Amino acid sequence: MQSSIFHGIKLVFRKELLDGMRFKAAWSTIFMFALTTLSCVSLALQGSAPEPNLQAALLWTILFFASMTGMDRSFADEEMSGTLLTLKLYGHAQAVLFGKMLYTLFLLLCLSLFVILLFFLLFDVHTVSPWDFLAIALAGICGLASAGTFIAALTTGARVKSGLFSVLMLPVILPVFLPAVFLTGAVFGGDSIQLAHLGGMVLYDLLLMVGASVLFDYFWYEE
Repeated sequence: MQSSIFHGIKLVFRKELLDGMRFKAAWSTIFMFALTTLSCVSLALQGSAPEPNLQAALLWTILFFASMTGMDRSFADEEMSGTLLTLKLYGHAQAVLFGKMLYTLFLLLCLSLFVILLFFLLFDVHTVSPWDFLAIALAGICGLASAGTFIAALTTGARVKSGLFSVLMLPVILPVFLPAVFLTGAVFGGDSIQLAHLGGMVLYDLLLMVGASVLFDYFWYEE
């Protein structure tokens, strides 16, 4: 049973990746949003470097809203193309959830790499603890991917998907978003990070994944 679920996760991830390469609307939207936002903020600041805490807040706000423009389509595209029923009939719920979650994580990793590199270049950011920053970024991105995939499933069929998705997403992701801003500001400022906050982020990520896994079965088969 476990091997079939892992095989199903691989198949769903491969399907999502092929669809993403074939129809590049989601990728183009989030990357163009990130690029436009970074450019506008850079021009507004006129080359001046804001304080570390403000830099951290700007970085995570851009990542959060850029990800919002693509994550809500995880299940909406299936509904629009008419393949959602086929997935429900032939796909195991856990395979569908974690396959889509893995693809969302891959998409956000690519987005984060793009945004972070440009952010460091445009705002002349330096950090003496790159590994600490990498750990914070991974914890934040995993939280976004976990929460975003499940909430995208919950909002499938809603008339106002984007608005409802954003409203539900913000309170769920705050326990990851706020520590990520705080810890990133500490890293940018050359201070040591508080491992308790980082550990709390990782624990909350795990809780999101477990909660999504448990609740998704009821949602998937109830529908």
